[in-house]
Amino acid sequence: MRSISARAPLALLLALPLLAGCLERGRSPIAESMGDDDQYCQANGKVAVGSPEYVACRKDRDVQRQNAEVRTDRRQRDLGEYMMNNPDRH
Repeated sequence: MRSISARAPLALLLALPLLAGCLERGRSPIAESMGDDDQYCQANGKVAVGSPEYVACRKDRDVQRQNAEVRTDRRQRDLGEYMMNNPDRH
């Protein structure tokens, strides 16, 4: 029979893929799908960094991202509520 100290590395090895998911917490898939705000707001070199147009563009992108995240969170919550209220349906 293996000792407890021999099982610890094996348990850690099996838990690593689960822990790797925690590292991605905080990264929004929506933010990643929207691309680079700086590059978007400086499209074709028309807007200089720090100009009022650039600042407005970055604020607009932030609002768009926040609205998309709110919609996604609401859909997820609604799905969870639906599943809780209708356990017999798949």
